[in-house]
Amino acid sequence: MRAYLSVALLLLLIFGGVGAYLYRQYSTMSAMDFSPGAVTITATVAETAQWDTSIAAIGTVRAVRGVELSSESSGEVTSVDVKSGDRVKQGDLLITLNDRLEKASRENQIASLQLARILFERDQKLIVQKSIPQSQYDRSRADLEQAEAQLAETEARLDEKRIQAPFSGTIGIVHAKLGSYLNPGDSITTLQDLSELEIDFTVPANNFPQLQLGQAIAVRVNAYPGKVFKASLRAIDAKVDAETNNLLLRAALEPGSNLLPGMFAQLEIFLGEPRTVVTIPEAAVTYSLQGDTLYVLQQDEKGLAVMPRVVTTGASRDGRVAITTGLAAGERVASSGQNKLFKGARVVVDETVALEGL
Repeated sequence: MRAYLSVALLLLLIFGGVGAYLYRQYSTMSAMDFSPGAVTITATVAETAQWDTSIAAIGTVRAVRGVELSSESSGEVTSVDVKSGDRVKQGDLLITLNDRLEKASRENQIASLQLARILFERDQKLIVQKSIPQSQYDRSRADLEQAEAQLAETEARLDEKRIQAPFSGTIGIVHAKLGSYLNPGDSITTLQDLSELEIDFTVPANNFPQLQLGQAIAVRVNAYPGKVFKASLRAIDAKVDAETNNLLLRAALEPGSNLLPGMFAQLEIFLGEPRTVVTIPEAAVTYSLQGDTLYVLQQDEKGLAVMPRVVTTGASRDGRVAITTGLAAGERVASSGQNKLFKGARVVVDETVALEGL
């Protein structure tokens, strides 16, 4: 019995010692702080600003008078009377196709017309004197009209051999070469009147009640960074596209813009009186399909923490975006480092960078 008690006492001492050791270790680890360290970020303050009510859109610059010139008939190019980039006037001859057959036919028909006119004038006198029957007079008159029609047809074919400028403008790159053969519809060059430009663009149909002819429009293109061109709303389409529910609009650019047809343009249509909006830098917003999110700074007894907040964004301008719902003026939000943040994360604001960003 004494041996059993000795073994039991020994086991009690061993397990008691192990338990005491583990308890001390657990107590020490519980007292330690394993929470993530504070994340260094930059912050900005939501500000109020007076912004004009506007609609953003994207459109394409085009000339009011601009066409792709092509041939109506086939033939060999016998003369190129214009160079790429030339300024031409309405009616100027640009390209001439081989027209020898048409010219020969015209000479033959001019002679036939002269003969038909002489015979008709003679029969016109004789019919008054009742020296010829009415049928002969009718035949000579029909021959004259037929000769005139044939000559007009040949003149029309001759005109098709000469490509002329339909209006004054600037010639683009000329594709037709001397001696080359053109088929009907082949592109020759483009002619653009750059003195009057316009922009076609679309906006959602629900903006229709806010639109009025003559509204001011700011136009920006990538070719001129930072430059704003002025335009005005010229026309509103009479129907809405059933597939996209968009409304086609046309704006007239002020003269002297020096833009080229085909350029993509960013437009801002000003709808009315300015309104007060809450704005923050665009970099402070995390955009996603589930919703646009901000990390708002909150002060507690331990310092600064961030809480994510879903907001509704509006128009953007000069690197700032309007927040229509979800944020009040004066609140501080994280403007960089959002990829390291999560709900309740402790943060430290780098005030020097924040001051530079304001």
